[in-house]
Amino acid sequence: MKLEVRYGHHPHDVKEYDTERLRQEFLVEKVFIPGQISLTYTHVDRVVFGGAVPTDAPLVLVGGKEFGTDVFLERRELGLINIGGPGSLTIDGVVHPMVKGDGFYVGRGTASVTFASQDPQNPAQFYLASAPAHQTYPTVKIEFSKANPRKVGSPETANQRTIYQYVNPAVCPSCQLAMGMTILEPGSVWNTMPCHTHERRMEVYLYFDMAPEARVFHLQGQPSETRHLVVADRQAVISPSWSIHSGVGTGSYTFIWAMAGENQNFDDMDAVKPETLK
Repeated sequence: MKLEVRYGHHPHDVKEYDTERLRQEFLVEKVFIPGQISLTYTHVDRVVFGGAVPTDAPLVLVGGKEFGTDVFLERRELGLINIGGPGSLTIDGVVHPMVKGDGFYVGRGTASVTFASQDPQNPAQFYLASAPAHQTYPTVKIEFSKANPRKVGSPETANQRTIYQYVNPAVCPSCQLAMGMTILEPGSVWNTMPCHTHERRMEVYLYFDMAPEARVFHLQGQPSETRHLVVADRQAVISPSWSIHSGVGTGSYTFIWAMAGENQNFDDMDAVKPETLK
C-alpha cells in the first residue's frame, strides 16, 4: 500500500503560492494505480483518501506505523464508491459484488477489507475516504439506487445537477464522514456555484468520467483571494475548511465529494455571493 502525507496550510501562506506549489500541496494527480492501493493522508482533519485498483490479485487494506494500528479501521470509518468495472469487496470474510456506482460505508473496528476485480482488463476502481471515528456504526452497502438524490441548479446558470448522498444521515449513520457523488446534466458545466465555505468541515473532490482532453478549472482559496487548479480525469483536490470549492469544466464530468469535521448537516455552509469573489 502506497501512502503520501500532506500537511495543513494557513490561508495567509497559501495566497503566496505559485501554480506549481499549489499543485504540490492540494492536487493529487495519481489516485488510481493498477495493482495498488494508493492513499493520501492529509493532516486537514486527518482524512485519508485514495484509490484501490485490483488487477490480477486482490488488494488488502492494512494499518501500519502511519496510523498507529495494525488494522486500518481500528479507530477509523470508511466510505467508498466503485467508479470502474465490476468487482467485489470482502468485509470480514463476507463477499459483496460491486458494480460501477455501488458504494459502501464500513464501520470502525472492521478487521479485514479486501478489494477484487472481476476482469483484470476492466478492473474495479474503488475510491476511498476515511476519517477518525469515535464509535462503531453498522456497515452498509449503498447501491446507487439507494443513494439520496437532491436536484439543484438550473439550465440558465449552467449548473443543473443531482447530488447523490451516499454516506449521509438520510442513508446511514456515521461518526463524522459524509460522502456522495454529483452528476451534472448535459450542457451544465458548473459545480457548487454559487460557492460556499464551511469552517466546520474540510472536503476532498475527485473528478472523473472526463474525456482525456477535458479539464476542470477548480476554484479554491478564500473568497477574497481565489486561486485555481487545472484538473484532469481521476485527479483529486484537497479543500481546507477556509477555502471555497467550485469548478467549471471544458466538457462533461462527474465528481465525488467527501467531508469530515464537526457535524454532518449537509446545509451547514457559509454562502458566498459571486459578486463578492475576487
